[in-house]
Amino acid sequence: MYSCKMDGVVKNLSKAYETIKIEREQNLLWIILNRPHRLNAFNDVLMEELADALDMAEKDPSIRCLIITGEGDRSFSAGADVTMFPKATPAKAEEFSRAGQKVFGKIEEMSKPVIAAINGFALGGGLELALACDFRIAAEHAELGSPEIALGLIPGWGGTQRLVRIVGLARAKEMVMFGIRLKAEEALRIGLVHKVAHYEKLREEARTLASKLAEGPPIAMKYAKHALNFGTQVPLEVGLRLEAGLMGLTFSTEDLKEGVEAFMSRRKAEFKGK
Repeated sequence: MYSCKMDGVVKNLSKAYETIKIEREQNLLWIILNRPHRLNAFNDVLMEELADALDMAEKDPSIRCLIITGEGDRSFSAGADVTMFPKATPAKAEEFSRAGQKVFGKIEEMSKPVIAAINGFALGGGLELALACDFRIAAEHAELGSPEIALGLIPGWGGTQRLVRIVGLARAKEMVMFGIRLKAEEALRIGLVHKVAHYEKLREEARTLASKLAEGPPIAMKYAKHALNFGTQVPLEVGLRLEAGLMGLTFSTEDLKEGVEAFMSRRKAEFKGK
């Protein structure tokens, strides 16, 4: 059920989901993977519902930041549900891979910042989901890894590409080719996650970070995210041109005027996303 939590009151909205839960807190949106009996592993339904929730959030200008987490204290997501594997043909497997890449790409391309609150195992596709997010906060007991190699597989939802960009080629090869799992503190040390928190404080830490991001200028936040995500995947000169173009576009916004006036007046800016 899509529930809206405002001032401590939860209001149920019309949208119902089978494998995820949605919670609204002011201008923040929580997407909670909700298959705890399968360690929040992905099946076709979960993939489709996550895509739908992301599309809904992108279209809602009142949502400034998203937080993705898993139900329970055991698992963020254990990746793809392996019970589907025996009946998958090579063609179907490639299709499933492309579908997952497309959904996780929505997170990377989204105009709003997305935080992964990693509440337990983030393995295989679960790690790939977290990698697509802008920020990652892990509970102390969380484990992160790409164990696909033990099944005779390789990551198929962006893991071989995004992991390299975050931790470097040497670390990525180690994690993927040996199937290594990292404890949260080691993941923090190599820059795979941004912060480690007590499980009891995980939601609070994610909410604090999300609220800070939500206070920022939405248009500039979108342009900054796109410049960082996509400008770093092209030659430097092309990235610099992208940066200059996006920076120039911010001068057409009311938020820029508000930011400058607030700075000059020594007051806190109130950005409207215009």
